[in-house]
Amino acid sequence: MLDGFQESFRAEAQELLSGLEQTLLELEQNPDNRESIAAVFRAMHTIKGSAGMFGFDDISAFAHHVESILDGVRNGEVSITASLIDLTLQCRDHIQQMLDNPDDPDLPARSRTLQEALEAEARPAPKERSRTFDTPLPTEGIGGDEADGTTPDRVSAESSSSAPGVPATWHIRFVPHADIMANGTNPLLLLEELHEMGDCTVVAHTGGITDLDAIDLHSCSVFWDVFLTTREGKSAISDVFMFVVDQADLTIRLVEEIDFGDEQQYRRLGQILIERGVVEPAVVEEALAGQKRLGQVLRERGVDQDEIDAALREQEHARRTREKVQSEAGSASIRVQSEKLDDLVDLVGELVTLQARLNQTAHLSGDAGVGVIAENFERLIGELRDHTMSIRMLPISSSFSRFRRLVRDLARDLGKEVDLITEGGDTELDKTVIERLHDPLVHVIRNSVDHGLEPPQDRIAAGKSSNGTIALRARHVGANVEIRVEDDGRGLNREKILLRAAERGLVSPEAQLEDRELYDLVFMAGFSTAEAVTSVSGRGVGMDVVRRELDSIGGSVSIESRSGEGSALVMTIPLTLAIIDGLLVRIGEERFVFPLSNVEECIEYLRTPENRGTVVNRGTMMPVIDLRSEFSIQGEYPEIEQAVVVRTGNGCIGFIVDAVIGEHQTVIKNLGKLYNNVEAVSGATILGDGTVALIIDVQRLMGRITDAKRHIK
Repeated sequence: MLDGFQESFRAEAQELLSGLEQTLLELEQNPDNRESIAAVFRAMHTIKGSAGMFGFDDISAFAHHVESILDGVRNGEVSITASLIDLTLQCRDHIQQMLDNPDDPDLPARSRTLQEALEAEARPAPKERSRTFDTPLPTEGIGGDEADGTTPDRVSAESSSSAPGVPATWHIRFVPHADIMANGTNPLLLLEELHEMGDCTVVAHTGGITDLDAIDLHSCSVFWDVFLTTREGKSAISDVFMFVVDQADLTIRLVEEIDFGDEQQYRRLGQILIERGVVEPAVVEEALAGQKRLGQVLRERGVDQDEIDAALREQEHARRTREKVQSEAGSASIRVQSEKLDDLVDLVGELVTLQARLNQTAHLSGDAGVGVIAENFERLIGELRDHTMSIRMLPISSSFSRFRRLVRDLARDLGKEVDLITEGGDTELDKTVIERLHDPLVHVIRNSVDHGLEPPQDRIAAGKSSNGTIALRARHVGANVEIRVEDDGRGLNREKILLRAAERGLVSPEAQLEDRELYDLVFMAGFSTAEAVTSVSGRGVGMDVVRRELDSIGGSVSIESRSGEGSALVMTIPLTLAIIDGLLVRIGEERFVFPLSNVEECIEYLRTPENRGTVVNRGTMMPVIDLRSEFSIQGEYPEIEQAVVVRTGNGCIGFIVDAVIGEHQTVIKNLGKLYNNVEAVSGATILGDGTVALIIDVQRLMGRITDAKRHIK
């Protein structure tokens, strides 16, 4: 049982460490961001508590030490510096190593080294040099100067939480002046507006109401305490009262930020009353020393019962809010092992195959009743397939976020200044595709930082900003996702690429290549234009890995470049690798499937001596591949054939087949290790009659055309 809990902790810790890294990088850019500081502290606090609970004592002890330093940052005792961020990132990496390789004998020494470095870095900074927390505190009252006993760190948190985003609970004391209703103002409408901003508890103080016979209907004798949990900031709450600023005393005070990873009990009644200035600390100490109930002592001292009720309602509101949000968070999602999802997709694939066989059986039988069953079954299977595939879909931001640290560290090692921009992070891809994309993206980004971006002095000399920019952009393009890695560097050097290609015998020195064909040489194994080998690049290993990995998942890759302005590497990737929509074709007695997302159109093809290898399509010459000849399929050619026009990264190409059968929902099956080296085929699928159809690998077939054209030139 403990092993199961430990595995759950490892999964949770991986997520926390990933989020911690991103938050630290954000904090490095904006050291005054209180939300980021609180998020870093919460992550380390949760790791510490969970690690100790499940037997990871070394991690718990180390995280506790880091947490103590972060607590000093949170309280304004330690300034945020670049070296502190570096050390905290190293601590994050160290915890990762403790999870991945707990038996490493060097871990204890590394823990001590990091702890000593943190202690040296965390010496309290002089007050006049603290850039994060020593700014003047905002005025609490609007139209009044009521003291609320807020501690300095709580007020600092309040001023930083004035922006929307983090859910927080606020205490609002609204004390209207007696004549507020003389000009038609209705205080109750203001309270209703607060209700619309979030979960709201209102406590009315009615002690000022006189006997009914003497009441003045035009005078306000009531004031209110409001406890509001909202994502809105302090400024939004203040705006509710903007038109009664001169007619009321108003105090807006942060009670707490909602931290559901913190299991501490909510503040006690005495603590609340002391902070509000209702009672002195000595009164609470008296109750504790005399073993009396605090309520009894407060009544003996004549404390207003409305104040006691308001404090009790504050406790109740906070407790209810925590329980509500924790319940919603717990029921919103569940953690499922990825292997179970993979098994589910496999089972859905079997159902899709079975549905195809049922459709064919219904068609051959001619039984209308069976046909209706087959149609309903197809509809349900389609919905099941879509829902199952959506479960495996993840936003590409889960991959993009990993590269911020990579760019930061590379830029520092190479002495460059680099900004990373990401767009389209909500674009979703199958989790398997995202995992397969990680290594190619690492290679591309490393090349962009090393080769693409110039050193700061060269950029300034070229009239550019000293800061280079790398942009990661993702967007949906039909049934595919396009990912662009762009930089604003020097661009690719045509002459140098052509010279290196000629030296290696890839092209003749006199070859006249188009940009697309020339840049395609960069993906050749071992090809590099670097003058010297560095720790980052220069061995020609990387871009060929990118091409090979993209080919293996049915994607394509191309390069765009403009001299002096930068370059872009464009990846086009299928949404999923499990079930796709395909176009079923026939050659002789064999069946093949083209991924439908690549197919542009189908045209008739009449074989003549003049059009061998090409065909005129929409006014241009388009290359064609005779699949019957390519796959050595015996038999007679039909009088009129079909050309399946497919768009690739290098343009359109036609594949000659005997006949086009139609669309087919394709469950992709691996061919096995024995067929790993078979070109032109990326997998197989089972048809409704139980026969096997091979799935055409368009990119590899297109590569043959490109190679042939290159050798001709």
